[in-house]
Formats: sequence, C-alpha cells, structure tokens
Amino acid sequence: MAGIWCSSTVSSTLHLRKRVHGIRCCSTTPDNKEKTPQLLRIAVGGVTELLRLVSFGQNRLDSMSYKQGDELLVSSIDDVLLILKSDYENAYFVTGIFTSAIYDEDCIFEDPTIKFRGKDLYSRNLKLLVPFFDHPSIALQKIEKGSNSETKFVLASWKLRTYLKLPWRPLISIAGSTVYDLNDEFKIVRHAESWNISALQAVGQIFTPSLRRLSE
Repeated sequence: MAGIWCSSTVSSTLHLRKRVHGIRCCSTTPDNKEKTPQLLRIAVGGVTELLRLVSFGQNRLDSMSYKQGDELLVSSIDDVLLILKSDYENAYFVTGIFTSAIYDEDCIFEDPTIKFRGKDLYSRNLKLLVPFFDHPSIALQKIEKGSNSETKFVLASWKLRTYLKLPWRPLISIAGSTVYDLNDEFKIVRHAESWNISALQAVGQIFTPSLRRLSE
C-alpha cells in the first residue's frame, strides 16, 4: 500500500506452500502475475520524490509517538499476531502509527509497485502518505498464522478505502493481503502485499476523478 507513491523497484513473486491453522494450502505472494511496467515504476519513483520535496516539512505525525514497545515481550507467533491485530484495529496504515518493535531493522517491504528494505524507510513513507488521506479506513477481514518448511508467518486480509486530498478527489479502493514472515526471534523480516487489482489499475485510481467534493 505504501508503495503506490514510493520509490520503485522490481516486484517479485514468491510461491509458498503454507499451513494455516493445520490446513495446508498454496499461496502466491504477492499475487500479481503481471510485471509492473518499467515506465510505471519510474513514474512512481518520480512522484514520490516530488511529494517529498513539496511535503510540509514537519507533518502532523511528527507530534505523534510510534508504538515502540520498549518493554514489549514477544516470544511466539501468537504474540506477533495479537500485536498486528491491534495495529490493524488502530488503522496503522492510515494513521502511520504502528508497533515498530516487532519489525527487524532490515525488514523487506514489498507490494506490486515497489520493494525496499528498512523499517525506518517504511515509517517515513507512511508519514509521507498519511497527510494526503481523506476519510480513510482500513478494515481487517481476516488474520491467521501459518508455517512452511522455511519460516513461520502471519497472513492478514484487508480492505483499504480512502479519498485523496487532490483537486479531483480520487477514490482509492483496494482489497489485498499481507504476509508477515518471521525469523527465529519472532521479528518480522518480510512484509509482502498482494492486491486484487494490478499496479497499473491502482495508480490509475489516483488519476480518476470522483464526484466527492472537499467540503463533503
């Protein structure tokens, strides 16, 4: 999600065989079979840099404290699941406030448009995007734990809906899922999103006018 306007790179597809609550199934993560066009990746990166330049310097999130979890004790995948569920209940993507303590410093973040490393960069990307959201919501539809031969993970399904504070008031509506891969210390080392629409369709929503006005 944070990748719609973030620096571009080649997205990847990873095939997983996983066990969710004792049921084995196949999953593709991210679930976007079409490669993101090179021109689109360049455009996403360019828009991101432009937004960083025109951003209001210190935005409203600077006065908020991230949930650092200094005394957070995580000793199992169940602990991670509960923390992630709490972050979703607090709408972490549309508020920019999340429990960063459960992420590895070099966590990989990817979606159909980008791939980058570092939870600090992810935090900055969220801070960049949040001021542009208008009446946002992100609904957690399902969250569950799973494992395969290589790693344990949490799988969350969600739906994002928000208008953007642009003159043509575009509506962003995306349903998707996120896989959170864990290491042996139960830190999230990979945060990989898949969407129900292509990267091109997602970016296209940004440039599609809606009937909603700013005063509504």
